[in-house]
Amino acid sequence: MISTRQIGDALLTTPLIHSLRRAYPHAHIDVLTFKGKGAILQGNPDINALLSITERPRFVDQWQLLQQLWRRYDLAVSTQASDRPLLYSLLAAPRRVSIVPPKHPQHAWKRRLLHGWTELDDVNMPTVIQVLRLADVLEIPRHYQVIVPQPDDPQHLSSLLPFALNSRFAVIHLKPMWRYKEWRAESWVKLLTWLIKESGLPVVLTGGAGVEESAYIAEIVQQLPENVVNLAGKLSFGEVAQLIQAAQVFIGPDTAVTHLAAATGTPTLALFGPTNPVKWAPLPADYAQDTAPFERVGACQQVGNVTLLQGVKDCVPCHQEGCERHRHSHSECLDTLSVERVQAVLASLINHTP
Repeated sequence: MISTRQIGDALLTTPLIHSLRRAYPHAHIDVLTFKGKGAILQGNPDINALLSITERPRFVDQWQLLQQLWRRYDLAVSTQASDRPLLYSLLAAPRRVSIVPPKHPQHAWKRRLLHGWTELDDVNMPTVIQVLRLADVLEIPRHYQVIVPQPDDPQHLSSLLPFALNSRFAVIHLKPMWRYKEWRAESWVKLLTWLIKESGLPVVLTGGAGVEESAYIAEIVQQLPENVVNLAGKLSFGEVAQLIQAAQVFIGPDTAVTHLAAATGTPTLALFGPTNPVKWAPLPADYAQDTAPFERVGACQQVGNVTLLQGVKDCVPCHQEGCERHRHSHSECLDTLSVERVQAVLASLINHTP
């Protein structure tokens, strides 16, 4: 299996991986990701081994990968329509299936190298469904569930918390990978201050270990009341899943951890701005249909355990990288998403969660 994109993309291939595991229980299934992006697959019981390649590989990196891949497999499955994953699949196996771009003469060579394919729909088809169409190509049953990773040591998380894991608490993921998906820091401060004071729930923060993200989270924590546990950079993805699964509610932006939260079955509030929910909304835990669970536009939509709250602007969702069209841009639809709207939805989720 080849998934050389971001962490969330890797997670959303797990329904297909699980479909392969169920169809071929004795097969050896390896997954190739970009270096550092496969961490969310560690502890996945369907996977035998993780391989990686840097996003900008040198010749020596490509040579080492060639030695790892060369005709080692019977089948290669590429979950992307771009050139590199297809070429990796060509190296790996005599039989290959892939997602391909819409039919055009310049992409005809891709179809000629494949034994089966499904065409990319980057607007109107949820990513999980898009990837699962490769199960149809392989004529195996689909299994829709996103598979969450398991922690290496289930007891480690408890040692990091000042309360029992079976207590009531909320998990918040503050920062997405890219600025254009961020909610304003001052809005987070207001919301979490209200949550701590009014609900009495302890708040646990998750996040990465990067310098910028750590500083962003630390600045917010300094403005909050007590009863906040900052576990950013301290947990594996398996432990993050374990934490969220025990929580009363999860809140996060359009990012991989929000998809992970949705898969645990915990009530999940996702804050969306420019991103198209039809394509990228988190898949509710028990969802198993070939149609999108969420509409392209809807100020507040709830399906299963997932509530999706969109910023309200005429351009939403623009499906662009923010108002300035780059990853470090702001997004006005998120900048103007009021604390009161988020607070009202969150209060409803907490009140309906036992």
